Amino acid sequence: MRRTRAALLGAATALVSARGTANVPVSDIADAAGVSRQLVYLHYGDRDTLLLEAALDLARRDLAEPWEDAPGEAVGRDHALAVARHFAAHQGFYRAMFATASAFALNQVVSGLLAPLRRESLLARFGGTVPDRTVDDLAVFVTGGGAALMAAWLDSGEDPLDPEAMADRLQSIGRLLTTALETHAARN
Repeated sequence: MRRTRAALLGAATALVSARGTANVPVSDIADAAGVSRQLVYLHYGDRDTLLLEAALDLARRDLAEPWEDAPGEAVGRDHALAVARHFAAHQGFYRAMFATASAFALNQVVSGLLAPLRRESLLARFGGTVPDRTVDDLAVFVTGGGAALMAAWLDSGEDPLDPEAMADRLQSIGRLLTTALETHAARN
């Protein structure tokens, strides 16, 4: 079962990336994974769910798991660069995914995965000085906004994409938000 899942997710990612579109037939994904179409439907229900699961798997492995044990470190340059490199490495896949009707769902699943990590990093930095509800809202806002920024970068960024420059942009936004939060905390 685990190998089947990995094969399907890998095949879906590879085919969407290679073709530049998420409109890849289920039969092509099944053939590339070495399984039957029925198995795809049994595991995922439909192609869109499989593709969203592939995106979530990529984000989980590259963007969430490496930072789970040290969420306070998920705010620095290293993390911004890891995020930019991840999206640049999977540009074809994400560009195709953000161009589909599932783009909103993609933003939601990736944000749902990363917002708790962002919340923990905000708490590590501002715990006790910013109300919990504000921390929750900021985590969702920053994560969702970051996904939107990534989609815009993937779609209209210069080829080849420059992860270093995007990391600088993310850091700039982070510094602005940090300054605003520090100012808010100092007033209260």
